[in-house]
Amino acid sequence: MSARIDHAVVPGTFSLDGEIHQVDNNLWVLGDDRECVVIDAPHDIRPILDVIGDRAVTAILATHAHDDHVRVAPELAEATGAPVWLHPDDLPVWRLTHPELPPDRQLADGQVVEVAGVELHVLHTPGHSPGACCFHVPALGVVFSGDTLFHGGPGATGRSFSDYGTIVGSITERLFALPASTVVHTGHGEDTTIGAESGRSGEWD
Repeated sequence: MSARIDHAVVPGTFSLDGEIHQVDNNLWVLGDDRECVVIDAPHDIRPILDVIGDRAVTAILATHAHDDHVRVAPELAEATGAPVWLHPDDLPVWRLTHPELPPDRQLADGQVVEVAGVELHVLHTPGHSPGACCFHVPALGVVFSGDTLFHGGPGATGRSFSDYGTIVGSITERLFALPASTVVHTGHGEDTTIGAESGRSGEWD
């Protein structure tokens, strides 16, 4: 199988509800030597283009619309010709960063995106934000969780547009239904597995 996952860490800021925080975002690119999809577009287009190289970008897939995940999405779309995909429930969040530039296409639960001979299955997992999505790649045994699930538990829900009960439901009903061996590539920080996080779920506050 020629499909591979490339990764970089891109530093920058996250801002919401009048607060600004320094964050390091994981950049994930899935593809082969000819084509790829980019999962989220954080902070700075230059390291993203470095990971892409000379490959054709077929899609820019947003796990959610917080500014640290979509800040350079329109710029990346212009540079690569690839459409930006976002779940419509996250449009109010998107407009906080890009009020005049809507995303190009809408993600939907159950949608399948193909690249480099593998399929990404879209899982709508609200809670961190209303339109948060994860991307499951069964052929590679991975799921890209954005800020829905981290090493140690759920993503943050203490800000606007978020809800703790909703994110817990998304994780337990959608993500914990995946095979326990599934590797979780998160939006920030280190990888984990579905089995490791389901085993820790009793420790969540």
